[in-house]
Amino acid sequence: MLQKVDLTKVLFLDIETVPEKENFDQLSNYRKELCPQKSAYQRKEEETPETFNRKAGIWAEFGKIVCISVGYFIIEKDLRNFRIKTFFGEEKQLPLDFKALLDIHFSLRNHVLCSHNGKEFDFPFIARRMIIQSIDSLKSLNLFGKKPWEIPHIDTMHLWCFGDFKHYTSLKLLAEVLGIPSPKDDIDESEVAHVFYVDKNIARILTYCEKDIVTIALVILQFKNEPLLESDEIIWLN
Repeated sequence: MLQKVDLTKVLFLDIETVPEKENFDQLSNYRKELCPQKSAYQRKEEETPETFNRKAGIWAEFGKIVCISVGYFIIEKDLRNFRIKTFFGEEKQLPLDFKALLDIHFSLRNHVLCSHNGKEFDFPFIARRMIIQSIDSLKSLNLFGKKPWEIPHIDTMHLWCFGDFKHYTSLKLLAEVLGIPSPKDDIDESEVAHVFYVDKNIARILTYCEKDIVTIALVILQFKNEPLLESDEIIWLN
């Protein structure tokens, strides 16, 4: 089925998230009670809720989006390029800008969203934060009542699973085994919150996110057995 996918109808995306508050002490008293309950199943014995807060960015209830990077192919005759754009700034504006892009350019029935582990993380995280921010949800993220073949999503992690969902495969590992240059040559997910709150280096996070977009596109090309992108085919729009 993937061989039939028109790459020009695919919007590749990745998000970066951080805890909504830099420190556990900044939470309201009630949230200080709720957060430990949410994180209990993941915390190690030596971890307290306070120290675990740096990982709170994985939950939409206690995290927030700091950027959404997207990429899409433009293919005309023998010319091909892959364009990348990143939305960042105030969190409430991010979904609005992302929604506007989809409404204008990726709103048809044959358009699909593509991410790595997007079905488990990126797509539901965006949808939940939109509801929290009182923003109308996107049709492409509203999966209620839809059959599996009606869901307009491609997940490169699920493609690699081939029905075997016992193990999580990171994008970094998948890129390595496919012979694709690693996207993780700077920071990793565990450092994003520190770079955002302490270093205050949003540019570094944007670069990190955009590299993931390129890698996801390369993985799809590899699955389709098509030539990988050359550096001069990649265009940054920001």
